[in-house]
Amino acid sequence: MKELQQVIDYYFKDEKYLAIALTHSSYANEAKNAVEYNERQEFLGDAVLSIIVSDYLFGNFMQMPEGELTKKRAALVCEKTLSDFARAINLGNYMYLGRGEEQTGGANRSSILADAFEALIAAIYLDGGMEAAKKFVLSFVIPALEKAPQKAKDYKTELQEVIQQNPEEKLSYVMVGESGPDHDKRFTAEVHLNSNVIGVGIGRSKKEAEQMAAREALRLMGL
Repeated sequence: MKELQQVIDYYFKDEKYLAIALTHSSYANEAKNAVEYNERQEFLGDAVLSIIVSDYLFGNFMQMPEGELTKKRAALVCEKTLSDFARAINLGNYMYLGRGEEQTGGANRSSILADAFEALIAAIYLDGGMEAAKKFVLSFVIPALEKAPQKAKDYKTELQEVIQQNPEEKLSYVMVGESGPDHDKRFTAEVHLNSNVIGVGIGRSKKEAEQMAAREALRLMGL
C-alpha cells in the first residue's frame, strides 16, 4: 500500500480506509474472518466525485448551459472514464480479489476498477477531508478535460442560416455594455433582427458575447 500512496501522492493517516477501498466483495466472501469491502465507500465516493466535478465545471465553464454541463459531467464520471483513471495508477495491481475473480481477469475489469476508484476517492475524503479528495480528483479530471475535443458550437452561423431563408431580413450585433476590471471583463451584446432585439448575451470577450446573444435568439425561437 505504501507504493500506491506514493503513486497517488497521498499518504493516509489511517490506512484502514485505503485497505477497504482495495478490497473487493469476492475477497471478503472467501475470507475466514469478517472483512470490510469497498461497496459502502464506493457509494460515498460517487457522491464526493459528483460534487467535485460539478463544482469545477460550474466555476470554469461559466457560459455553458445546464444541459451541456450535465453531459460533460456524465462523461467524466462514467465507468469507462473512471476505469481509465484507475488503470493510469495501476489500481488493479493493488486490489484484494477472490480467487475466481482474480483468475478471470477481475483486476482489469472496468466495472471493478471504476468502483474501486470511487472507493479510493471516499478513502481520501474520510482520511483527509474534502480538499484532499478534491486535489486527487482534479489531478485526473483537469487533464481529461484538456484532452477532450472541444466542440464549440457556432451559434452565430446557425442563426444566420435561419435568418437568410428570408433575404429581406437583416441581422446585426451591437455591443451595449462592458463591466469589470481589465483582467476580468464582461461584455454584453444584443443581436438585432432589423430594428428588434431578439437576443442578449454576456461573455468574457466581444465574440463570446455575440455567440451567447445568438444562442439566446435561437433558444427563444425554439431551435
